[in-house]
Amino acid sequence: MTNATNSANSPSARFERAAVIGAGTIGLAWAALFAANGMHVRLSDPRTDLRESLEAALPSLSAALPGTEDSDPRERIELGEDPEWAAEHADVVQENGPERVELKRELFQRIADAAPEDAVLASSSSGLLPTDIATRLSDEAAARMLVAHPFNPPHVVPLVEIVPGERTADSVGAAAFGFYERLGKTPVRLHHETSGFVANRLQSAVLAESFDLVLRGVVDAEQLDTIVKNSLGNRWATVGPLESFHLGGGPGGIRHMIEHLGKGMAERWKDLGTPELNAANIDTLAEQTERAYGEGAEAYRARSARRDRRQLAITEALRGTDEAD
Repeated sequence: MTNATNSANSPSARFERAAVIGAGTIGLAWAALFAANGMHVRLSDPRTDLRESLEAALPSLSAALPGTEDSDPRERIELGEDPEWAAEHADVVQENGPERVELKRELFQRIADAAPEDAVLASSSSGLLPTDIATRLSDEAAARMLVAHPFNPPHVVPLVEIVPGERTADSVGAAAFGFYERLGKTPVRLHHETSGFVANRLQSAVLAESFDLVLRGVVDAEQLDTIVKNSLGNRWATVGPLESFHLGGGPGGIRHMIEHLGKGMAERWKDLGTPELNAANIDTLAEQTERAYGEGAEAYRARSARRDRRQLAITEALRGTDEAD
């Protein structure tokens, strides 16, 4: 990560206009969040049903966002096909295209050519390294490019991982951190790149063992979720895995826990599952999950709205106790 950036292209101190490139689940949620926070948004995607998709998603997205009671976020969202059109006015660009590095490289070339010279160029990539995405960019453009990875759904889950590339300017990382923080998010700046970043690597590890336990018939899908929600999920909503382990050791802390339980824990690591995602295993996982939680558009809308309400309640409760502390 570089410290070099001149005053001509240092990031904007004010973020009033956003370009959201790509209108899938993540892009639509970003557009709603930005608009709910008073920003003017240009949302671009070549899909022919862009208007219908936004208008179908916006009511449920808005229901989970503060600041939408007295104003309609839709009034602050313009629609178009071209990323250049969206980027040309932006203080910040949030790209949400498919996870294909060649596509993102081409897209960011187009975005960088069109965007103002002080715009922050952010990708929502869930695993691609910003250094790889920025390969074809000039040093000036690469200095303003980083990954801002949200944890899904981005309109209600607080985390945004700020991941600088090798050529990202420190000032741009700092500006991005401040921007997402002002939106009510919890940004974390990674010290350096790693594929999948942090949250998705942790999720992948838990999912691998979860899939394996279900496929071996130890529990079914619904039981697995019940166990996680009432143990690790419940605990980790208040303290992370390292603090939890530290507290579990009493006054002796994490050092005592590792000395006491570490040998057995290390033995279990050797036995962790690495399930094969072949057709039969996918069918087993999908059929159990669909049986437990339903399938199709109606079930998705109902359960996602329930998830959002619960997520917001947890976040608000935690922030309330933080303020009390």
